[in-house]
Amino acid sequence: MHYREVETTREFVASMETGADWREEIESLADEQEIDAGFFYALGAVQDAEFWFYDQRRKEYEPVVFEEPLEVAACVGNVSWLDGERFAHTHAVLSRPSGQALAGHLNSATVFSGECHLREFDTELVRERDETTELDLWL
Repeated sequence: MHYREVETTREFVASMETGADWREEIESLADEQEIDAGFFYALGAVQDAEFWFYDQRRKEYEPVVFEEPLEVAACVGNVSWLDGERFAHTHAVLSRPSGQALAGHLNSATVFSGECHLREFDTELVRERDETTELDLWL
């Protein structure tokens, strides 16, 4: 296990723009406020969504697309640097009107409505390729 102690410095709440991309809205906030590392919670609703499922055997992401309105029951993630850009590593639980839940690594979604709480860390975090999993992780 790799770990380090971090302090929080600032916190923000934001309303997302209807029609924008969910993850890009979080990344834009981080860019505008020059947040190099942080953790966020969000909720709301989306008009569609694309999850990425990581096939552990093949070590590749596979997209899973939902072209329907969905409720964002829970969304959590972190902000750090990846390939020279701020990246919002986003996981979400989305629900259908029936209550059926869909969950995973949220790559993109079109915002219907969204609210986000972003907490900034006092240190920069950079994702690096982990040789075992072939994922970009905090090391």
